[in-house]
Amino acid sequence: MRDLRIIFMGTPDFAVNTLKTLVENNYNIVGVITAPDKPAGRGRKLNESAVKQYAKSVNLNILQPTNLKKEDFIHELKALNANLQIVVAFRMLPKVVWQMPEYGTFNLHASLLPNYRGAAPINWAVINGEIKTGVSTFFIDEKIDTGEMILQKEIEIDDTENAGSLHDKLMELGSKLVLQTVKLIEKGDVTTKPQIESEDIKTAYKLNKDNCKIEWTDSIKNIINKIRGLSPYPAAWCKLINGTDELDIKIYEAKKEFSKHNFEVGLILSTKKELKVAVENGYIIIEKIKLPGKKLMDTKSLLNGYHFETDAKML
Repeated sequence: MRDLRIIFMGTPDFAVNTLKTLVENNYNIVGVITAPDKPAGRGRKLNESAVKQYAKSVNLNILQPTNLKKEDFIHELKALNANLQIVVAFRMLPKVVWQMPEYGTFNLHASLLPNYRGAAPINWAVINGEIKTGVSTFFIDEKIDTGEMILQKEIEIDDTENAGSLHDKLMELGSKLVLQTVKLIEKGDVTTKPQIESEDIKTAYKLNKDNCKIEWTDSIKNIINKIRGLSPYPAAWCKLINGTDELDIKIYEAKKEFSKHNFEVGLILSTKKELKVAVENGYIIIEKIKLPGKKLMDTKSLLNGYHFETDAKML
C-alpha cells in the first residue's frame, strides 16, 4: 500500500462532501487549496469558501493563492511534499501544478464524460432533458475535462428533478467515487482509458444572461426543462410586461398543461389562485416566482398583492 500525502483543491459546497469523506476515512490531507475570501453583501464583509470553512473546522492547512503560477505559491506547494492531488469544483490548473505529484492529479466531474465538459454540467443535463447523468474521475491534462478516465458512476434523472436536488445527489455519489478512486491509487491498481471523442459530444457551457432566458416560443417540454435546470441557481428569467411595468422576473418552479387554445404565445392568464402563460400546445403554470426587489414566493402569495392586466404578457 502506498502512503498517500494528499492536497485537496476545491471551493463550493459540492467539494466539501468529498473532503469530509476523505478526512473521515483517515486520509492524510497535507494541504487544502481554495479560492481567496471575497467581499460580499452590503457591508462587503469577507466571505470564506465552503471548503475553507470546513477545512478550518478540522484544522487542515489552508492555502488561498490568487495566482496559481506564482513562484511563491509553487514553492509552498512543493514544500508540502504531496504525492497525490484531488480537484473538485476548482479552477483550471497550470501544468506546473497538476504535474507535480508522483501519483498524479485527478478531478471529479459531475457528468458522464466526455459529455458535458465545462462549467455547468448539472444544469445542462437537466436543461437538455437527459434521463441519466453521473460522476466521473479522470487524471488532469492540458485541456478542460479531457484527461484519461479512471471511474464513472451513473444515476437516473427524475422528471421532477431540478438542478438543486440533482446537485445534492451527485455530491453524495461523487464523494463515494473519489474515495473509490483514492483506494485504487493507494493500492497502485489504477487502469485508465482515454475519453472517446466524437462530433456529438454535448457541452456544459458557462451560464450567462442569454442562455438563462426563457424562450416562450419553445416547446412546453423545453421551457419546463430550462426552469428545472436553472433552479434554484441562477434561475430562468424573462421579461414581464404588465401595464406600465416592464420587469425582469425569475421563475423557479412551474408545471405544464397540454391544451388547445387560440391565445398569443406569452399571454398571461391569471385567477386568484393560478398564474399561467400561453405557449404552443398548452400552458406553463407558474408555481414559484421572484419579482425584482421582492422575495421568492409561491404564486398564490404573489396573486394576493399583485394584479395582472388582461393583456399582461411574458417576453
